[in-house]
Amino acid sequence: MSPVLAGVLQLLALVAALALAYVPAGTYMARVYSSKRHLRVERWAYRAIGADPDTEMTWTAYLRGVLAFSVVGVLFLYLLMRLQGVLPGSLGFASVDPAQSFNTAVSFVTNTNWQSYYGEQTMGHVVQTAGLAVQNFLSAAVGMAVAVALVRGFARARTGDLGNFWADLVRGTVRILVPAAAIAAVVLVACGVIQNFSGIHEVGQFFNGHSTGGSQQWNGGAVASQEAIKELGTNGGGYFNANSAHPFENPTPFTNLFEIFLILVIPFSLTRTFGVLVGNVRQGHAVLATMFTIWLGFAALMMWTEFAHHGPALQAAGGAMEGKEVRFGVGSSSVFAVSTTLTSTGAVDSFHSSFTGLGGGLTLLSMMLGEIAPGGTGSGLYGMMILAVIAVFVAGLMVGRTPEYLGKKIGAREMKLAACYILITPALVLVLTAASVALPTPPHSTLNPGAHGFSEILYAFTSAANNNGSAFAGLNANTDWFNTTTAPAMLLGRFLPMVFVLALAGSLAGQRPVPVTVGTLRTEKPLFTGLLVGAVLIITGLTYFPALALGPLAEGLAS
Repeated sequence: MSPVLAGVLQLLALVAALALAYVPAGTYMARVYSSKRHLRVERWAYRAIGADPDTEMTWTAYLRGVLAFSVVGVLFLYLLMRLQGVLPGSLGFASVDPAQSFNTAVSFVTNTNWQSYYGEQTMGHVVQTAGLAVQNFLSAAVGMAVAVALVRGFARARTGDLGNFWADLVRGTVRILVPAAAIAAVVLVACGVIQNFSGIHEVGQFFNGHSTGGSQQWNGGAVASQEAIKELGTNGGGYFNANSAHPFENPTPFTNLFEIFLILVIPFSLTRTFGVLVGNVRQGHAVLATMFTIWLGFAALMMWTEFAHHGPALQAAGGAMEGKEVRFGVGSSSVFAVSTTLTSTGAVDSFHSSFTGLGGGLTLLSMMLGEIAPGGTGSGLYGMMILAVIAVFVAGLMVGRTPEYLGKKIGAREMKLAACYILITPALVLVLTAASVALPTPPHSTLNPGAHGFSEILYAFTSAANNNGSAFAGLNANTDWFNTTTAPAMLLGRFLPMVFVLALAGSLAGQRPVPVTVGTLRTEKPLFTGLLVGAVLIITGLTYFPALALGPLAEGLAS
């Protein structure tokens, strides 16, 4: 079987698995967030945090809950890393230095999971399991809660209430993420992913069955459980520095495909949840079609760029194999790269810096779209809803009619909030990239000169501000400059958009529904899907094209 055919068949198998999971997963999540019943373990959690789950919240109260919970998470994780040297199960690792502790705490709480350290040489069992893995659950649950709050804004009328943040947080964790991650972890263990609390082992190095005389140190860990929620919650932080390219995290072609499925299943299925909660599943289908069209198009483009045979070496390898694992191949690595950057996952099974110039540019562009196809766990849905608001506003201008979406008028207030949402991330990316290039010291962290070196810096801030967390490779990000600048990029890139999303939800929930007339734009039709795809690509192109032209486009055209 040719590598191209194998890649296409894997892609088709992935699409089939996602299609089978779509209805049951989406419907189940809708029931979770609309349920009036509280499980016993949930009542324990509410008593522990002193919250009343039945109290409705305005958007400002909901936002205060999100911010307060996240601040506590950053402080707890920071202190855990600073105290690692005196904690049991630290494997002898010293406490993490202050700048890196703060950067990592912010990274995991914001669902970014940007790692400027070697996981197997820096973090012990306690920090990995009680700190990083726990935040993988909680940060994903926060994103889902904010998305559900926005959906309620569209579904409710003449009220300022958006539900209860604490109830949404606990339910998302207890009823969705924990059971799904437990099942996924069992599958991963059965397929060879390690799960233990062993110490550090000295392992000999061999080549063709003969010892080279050298050795390496390997430590075990609760890898399968962290790997499951890392992908399922679109987190991305790897137990090991090589992330999902490491055989302890991702040993076989099947686990690779399974991990891609985990990355995509909740973000895609949330469109079904959206449709059920607003009382019109066809609206969810339209959003799904937009997400799927962009994802499939990017996957096809990435496979084409990486399979393009330029020269005898690439022809012999069946594609651009540098930086890719032989056990996965070009096709599966390409789909993984697109899926992890079109979501906020950031996990990698290959090094994006080794992709072709245009292939590396596609990973950058995937994040620059705002990670909405299908996007992060929760953040993808609310990001796409913001773009849907902009699309109906543009359509309203074209036909001279007041724009409406899901029975709500899109006026000046709503458009200001949507505009602020789409402007904050590009501003962070472009300003910080320009500063890093202009100052004398930061460019020294790049491994490569010219356009590729610029792409390394651009990728770092795009990844941080979009809460993706993947690295282009080749950039030494463990410096005072990058630790200091990426932390506020992650914080502002995560929480400022949430401010605008919740404010928009509150504004919509307070409106009176607008009746459907013959002049109403049918947002469940293919025409709207096409309009939404165009809005996504045009907004991104106008914003980022000059930066892309200086980096991956220049490199790709020169190769």
